[in-house]
Amino acid sequence: MNRKNKWIIYGIGLSLLLGGCMNMDNANGNGLDEKKNTQDEVKDQYARVQDYKGEGYTLKDGKENDKIAEEHREEVEKAVKDFFLNKYSTDIEVHNIVGNVDGATVFVESTGPLSFYTYAIVPINSSDQTIQSDEVWSQEGQVESAITDGLYKQLYKNEFSKLDSYIEKIVTEGEVVGRTKESLENVAGDGYMTPYYFISTSPIKDEAIKPVYELYIKNPDASIDELQAAFKKEAFDPKNLRISIMLFMKEEGMEPSEKVFNQIIKDIKDSNDFPRGAYSVFVNDNRIHKDSFEGVKDNSLERAYPDEIIKE
Repeated sequence: MNRKNKWIIYGIGLSLLLGGCMNMDNANGNGLDEKKNTQDEVKDQYARVQDYKGEGYTLKDGKENDKIAEEHREEVEKAVKDFFLNKYSTDIEVHNIVGNVDGATVFVESTGPLSFYTYAIVPINSSDQTIQSDEVWSQEGQVESAITDGLYKQLYKNEFSKLDSYIEKIVTEGEVVGRTKESLENVAGDGYMTPYYFISTSPIKDEAIKPVYELYIKNPDASIDELQAAFKKEAFDPKNLRISIMLFMKEEGMEPSEKVFNQIIKDIKDSNDFPRGAYSVFVNDNRIHKDSFEGVKDNSLERAYPDEIIKE
């Protein structure tokens, strides 16, 4: 499910909640007070994107396991580190642990040679509050895609460097900002990410990158020349390398800037220096939803699937 659809579903639920409150207001004769309380609660669900570092992020029914995981943090961290090293030949750093209904979701970052964020789930036995260290798992394709993101970043290192410089220039002009690095570390877990954009890939359906992924798993210390040699350039489809630019207005209360939005789209189309791929562009207001890390809202400007910018 893409980020916009997730936000729409959340918005529908919120609308139903507000509708129910307003109906009760009419019945009880306390409309103005109840409506104000509801609006205050909704407002409190958001934070300025510059301030948000992952605080308030929650997973459904995870409060109790959050406490248990924190009490056994050393055991949880060791279990996750062993999982990534044994299954993916990758060393990681643990940034955050968030309880979920069946255990704990652990947000991590690779420590090299590739750069990516991802997560794993550590089950917790609710009956005796023990950590199931030998049953750590990840959602199907999640870690594999994160590794592939990092591999593409290596393969197109120069092109991504130019994309970085371009977006940093846009941000320097002062109208938009990105997410904080701390929020990416603590609650993102979504592959290769910078404060300004993220990559989405999959080694399962991408024949060009698949042999590079297989080489990395066998030999994580493979040189960039070896990775390049394994890459099937002739099979590369730009639609398999999705690059999503995610920016926010710097000032509170400002609507997303159409000027910035249109300029970025034009510059991506015109540039021959950026990585080949399928580009999406999002410009949001200043707010980010604290519980879900979502920034895309009804007033966001977006150009995304199925109308991505394809750079061959």
